[in-house]
Amino acid sequence: MQTRTLGTTGPQTSALGLGCMGMSALYGDSDRAESIATLHAALEAGITLLDTGDFYGMGHNELLINEALRTAPAAARERALTSVKFGALRTVEGGFTGYDGRPNAVKNFAAYSLQRLGTDHIDIYRIARIDPNVPIEETVGAIAELVEAGHVRHIGLSEVGAETLRRAAAVAPISDLQIEYSLVSRGIEEAILPTARELGIGITAYGVLSRGLISGHFDRDRKLAPNDFRGMSPRFQGENLDRNLDLVDALRKIAEQKGVSVAQTAIAWVLSRGEDIVPLVGARRRDRLAEALGSLDVTLDADDLAAIERAIPAGAAAGDRYPAEQMAHLDSER
Repeated sequence: MQTRTLGTTGPQTSALGLGCMGMSALYGDSDRAESIATLHAALEAGITLLDTGDFYGMGHNELLINEALRTAPAAARERALTSVKFGALRTVEGGFTGYDGRPNAVKNFAAYSLQRLGTDHIDIYRIARIDPNVPIEETVGAIAELVEAGHVRHIGLSEVGAETLRRAAAVAPISDLQIEYSLVSRGIEEAILPTARELGIGITAYGVLSRGLISGHFDRDRKLAPNDFRGMSPRFQGENLDRNLDLVDALRKIAEQKGVSVAQTAIAWVLSRGEDIVPLVGARRRDRLAEALGSLDVTLDADDLAAIERAIPAGAAAGDRYPAEQMAHLDSER
């Protein structure tokens, strides 16, 4: 397994991380046995970074990871790194009601995550979205106290803009910024990515396949389950979907010429953006995981990259990456 280091202060991790959200929530029904098998396959393949959130299935995802690690070989379990997001407030029905970044809340969330994960520390801890009522300095300061106490190893951030990144880094060392980055979501390139690099902060890129949209497996006639949040995503709606899948068709031609899959090409593109970027792949099944791992063997030369740029230029995607009410929570979009 190839490795990369998250920023100047973060841990060394596998070049690909596994985003575990879909094993518990938001993408329709999931298969627990297949999820555990996929986690085991990822660990066996050398993936060390497991990304989760305490609100994914209201704790279900952390318990799932706990089970997978407990039943994995000891060596794989010891190599695993947990990256945990906190702060999202949920209802019994599954709705989102805001974010809580108060210092006491941060420590409370951490206590529950440690219990669910069955561990004595979290490797990287980050608030999922900043709390507009709490200065980021206070939230990061609380995580820094958890680091000092030995409950957390590294401090991360999620979906914050360049100014917030600077403010947070002035309080304590930041290992990485988790943020959406893909061929169809390139907003970080203007200010956020340069700022992260200036500050020595790594990037863990989620949404590298844009929630399956540019995976090569999504078609126009697919019917989404009622509990699949993509049914509300602007990029999966009507004419937007048609336009976006036209982009995928253009990417498919390039992939076919190289003898690789669309998904492998899209992931390889993110990998090519810099050694300080670790893509998170949201595989829920072993076959999708195997496909994603194949991207590590894909080399994109200058001609390939130019062809991809022509096929999917920056800003080509139709529709925002989240519904309007969720976009409003993104400090990175301000």
